[in-house]
Amino acid sequence: MKETTISKKVGTLCIWLIIFSLLTYPIEGFAYNSEPEHAKKIALFRSVESLTGLPWEYLAAMDQYEQNIQKKDTKPLPNRITSIQVIDSKWSGLSNPDLHSSNPTSIQFFQGIGRDGNGDGIVDSGNDQDVLYSVAILLSSSGNSEDQIREQLWKYYQQPSAVDVITHIARLYQKHQTLQLDASSFPIPLQYNYTYRGTWGANRGWGGRRIHEGTDIFADYGTPVLSTCYGYVELVGWNVFGGWRIGIRDAQNRYHYFAHLKGFRKGLKKGDLVTPGEVLGAVGSSGYGPPGTSGKFPPHLHYGVYKFNGSRNYSFDPFPLLKKWEKEARIKKRANKKKKH
Repeated sequence: MKETTISKKVGTLCIWLIIFSLLTYPIEGFAYNSEPEHAKKIALFRSVESLTGLPWEYLAAMDQYEQNIQKKDTKPLPNRITSIQVIDSKWSGLSNPDLHSSNPTSIQFFQGIGRDGNGDGIVDSGNDQDVLYSVAILLSSSGNSEDQIREQLWKYYQQPSAVDVITHIARLYQKHQTLQLDASSFPIPLQYNYTYRGTWGANRGWGGRRIHEGTDIFADYGTPVLSTCYGYVELVGWNVFGGWRIGIRDAQNRYHYFAHLKGFRKGLKKGDLVTPGEVLGAVGSSGYGPPGTSGKFPPHLHYGVYKFNGSRNYSFDPFPLLKKWEKEARIKKRANKKKKH
């Protein structure tokens, strides 16, 4: 029994030594040179997958989610590149008299989730390898199917929105096999006529007093509406305020909301994965009534952005993002023209 335990620890330690060498010494074709932090994270996530069987994308999505919900005044974690923080009572065990324990025997006795992931005999909640290994063991405790992992995420967070956000981001990582999914697109093709200004926070009266949670981009009926991001389609359908609308979650935990559409791209459905610049539907004037209501206002795209902070969704002004994406689109268009000539 002792020999088996020692062998397992030696094997684990060897794996982490290999990982360390990959992270320390750039190899031809390895992403370290261009994006060192992304490469380090991918290496960590994949190594934990090899030890536990948990698909690396769930750890990556959980890490991104934790990074997004942490408050601005949260102190950065020293000597760590990932953002997952396990509270002491979960890590060491709720009834453990020493909530800061690093003793693996004590932690397991009190049913804490902390585990020794790098084989050094210490269970350290400030160590990336220990934290990722511990979380992976927890998430894969019932199996590695999406439903089984979602069940463990629910037990960990006790928040259905957290479960959805993490699994939807994981789907994006699974498809694209990279963490670098921050490319964006302006939602209206530049060759079409459109106009917009900052209207976030303005008063709205229809359906009760409320504020305008987005920016209106006025354009002609039928103008194509493009995805602004790499994203998971969380919602497609009718809303009494927004009419025909689409909701998309991106890899940064932003929820992109497109409303008052004339209709959707054929075949678009909940659960689809989209890319920046992909056609979603067309500009219309739907909304302010039961399904099919249209024409109560000039045609325009209502574009809003929301974020989930761990307890609720909140909107923020999308105008600066739109100006940035529009500028980037114009630069790209000019560069493409130069290439053709």
